[in-house]
Amino acid sequence: MISPSVSKKYTTTIGIECHVQLKTATKLFAAVGNDARDAEPNTLVSHICFGLPGALPVLNKEAVHLAMRAAFALNTEPEHYSEFERKHYFYPDLPMGYQISQLHDPIIVGGSVAIMVDGKEKQVRINRVQIEADAGKSTHPAGKDYSLVDLNRAGTPLLEIVSEADMHSSAEAKAYVRELYLLMRYADVSDCDLFYGNMRFDVNVSVSDDPDRLGIRTETKNINSFRNVEKAVEYEVKRQIELREKGQQIIQETRGWDDAKQRTFSQRTKEEAQDYRYMPDPDLPPITLDDAQIAAVREEMPVMPDEWRKRLSGLGLDASQITTLLEANVEATGVGYLNLIEESVTDPAFAKTLANWFVNFEIPLRREQSVKIPTALTGQGRLHYYQAVFTLQKDGKLSSSNAKLLLTRLFVHETVVTDVTAFAKQHNLIQESDEGALQKIITEVIKENPKAAEDLKNGEDKAIGFLVGQVMKRSQGRANPQLAQTLIRKQLEV
Repeated sequence: MISPSVSKKYTTTIGIECHVQLKTATKLFAAVGNDARDAEPNTLVSHICFGLPGALPVLNKEAVHLAMRAAFALNTEPEHYSEFERKHYFYPDLPMGYQISQLHDPIIVGGSVAIMVDGKEKQVRINRVQIEADAGKSTHPAGKDYSLVDLNRAGTPLLEIVSEADMHSSAEAKAYVRELYLLMRYADVSDCDLFYGNMRFDVNVSVSDDPDRLGIRTETKNINSFRNVEKAVEYEVKRQIELREKGQQIIQETRGWDDAKQRTFSQRTKEEAQDYRYMPDPDLPPITLDDAQIAAVREEMPVMPDEWRKRLSGLGLDASQITTLLEANVEATGVGYLNLIEESVTDPAFAKTLANWFVNFEIPLRREQSVKIPTALTGQGRLHYYQAVFTLQKDGKLSSSNAKLLLTRLFVHETVVTDVTAFAKQHNLIQESDEGALQKIITEVIKENPKAAEDLKNGEDKAIGFLVGQVMKRSQGRANPQLAQTLIRKQLEV
């Protein structure tokens, strides 16, 4: 454990490279399927993926289109001119002996990502974003003396998003990758499926005892969860400080992340740009974009997370609720939490209640694997339920607890219910507001609880809660609690 005083001696600096798989139907330079998640090894391949002599790449137009959308998501514009280069290195899963990428003239230069940490906003600058082709995948069977190569991912279109070294804590790093995930999802650039590696993070960390000078950095590769980005930073900071305190040298190297042991481990010494012998790709012409093309993509951009935050905060939702809605909105296809809230803003009270029901009821319900919600219950069907339940509650016919119970029964019902009020009556959920019926129950409750009644008469106001609770119990939760309280006070003349 590093003491706080020792930790304060050092400045931590973090930069992150993020690889995002573009959601194109085919690969970057070959007419081969781009979804390798459930494919048998080496079935999504072509002569281009194998790098056979004479194979010529053809650029996927949609990959450029999605890269342009990513530029606007990152608060900048795509470059009018960009070009491809060959990045040379020799791995078994890279049959061409080079990766097609961009370095000197990438598709995006600059940009920024706004993050919130401890209630304070911070801008993380983007250095550049480049289009590149992914390599294949090497696997090493346990106990065997050989490796296997699967080229299904070879040529998969990626965006490499390179941040400036603007982050200085694990919390900032985690906030950055979470926001980057939301930006790419809302821009519809990528599915960002972390489990399948559609979004991966390379985390560069250094510590220095001189705030004006960077320390020697390490790069931890291929992290595929927000939590592990945070943990990898924490581990590297601790490891590097301990080495510095012992007078040992930090080695600039590439490291891996061991999820089981929650630690980084050394893989190889870090290469520099010159080691890759970048050269212009002679088989690919430059990408040239005109003002009209760029303007057309700007016009098609959807509402992005920051704008949604402004709209939702205008309803009085707190930051935690807004984060839950933003993340859940992209978890389930076709659920459309935010669009339904937007449709309801003409009635702010209903819109805010709807948002609260989403956060506290529907989102947790959908995340329960055992709960089956009818597939027909989408869009307007769900909104009809919520509007009907809201009206019943507003009219005093439904308690807040019964409102949630009614929604639960509606959502797990095998068929879509058209008459919500009749359904609520059928399940004895409508609140009893008949004064005559309630008066009888109250008389019985007062008779059975004379001490509480006497306490209330003597000014002990907390006794009213007990008596109302007894009325609710006797009425099986159907009594209107506000009316019950009024009638109790009236009967006891307090």
